[in-house]
Amino acid sequence: MANPDNVAGMARFGINPRQTLGISIYDLRKIAKKIGVDHNLALELWDSGYHEARILASYIADPQKVTEDLMETWVADFDSWDTCDQVCGLFGSTPCAYSKAIQWAERSEEFVKRAAFALMAELAWHDKSASDEQLEQFFPVIARHATDERNFVKKAVNWALRNIGKRNQRLNRLAIETAEAIQKIPSKSARWIASDALRELKSEKVQNRLR
Repeated sequence: MANPDNVAGMARFGINPRQTLGISIYDLRKIAKKIGVDHNLALELWDSGYHEARILASYIADPQKVTEDLMETWVADFDSWDTCDQVCGLFGSTPCAYSKAIQWAERSEEFVKRAAFALMAELAWHDKSASDEQLEQFFPVIARHATDERNFVKKAVNWALRNIGKRNQRLNRLAIETAEAIQKIPSKSARWIASDALRELKSEKVQNRLR
């Protein structure tokens, strides 16, 4: 199923072409549906080192068997934003997702740090049982790291802020307050994160949905 033309296109979108086959997410999801949950196979796929194999691994791994050690091993292997974001879909279903999001935000590695905020975005969007207080704790972390100028990090910080702020009216108000505070930080990255988030969080579409 490898497609070299797709690899070139993916590279233009910032996806690492190393050990990449050029198979679409759409096709990987179809394969995952046929396989079902198979944790041992997921471990083998990850160890292959191939880009698409690692994304597929995240689709078929058993969240109940994803240990903290495994999360640390996999996050250290991240070398592309899409692998990071897809695997965080799996990590969001683990018991230590909230603690890892906060821990990884303090790490310096680009894709580990992105994982922190991608995980926050994932939890805000998919963890229907999460309390406001669980998600609120991310606001100071988001504000503290809004000055990171690395593209893949600042976009994830922005993503986390927007997703939390679209959860309900109370979190929307707090997210807007956080964005307005970030906007005052003398940093190009912080100003972009804040202005982009405020545009969506204050939009008529979001406000009508929350009401």
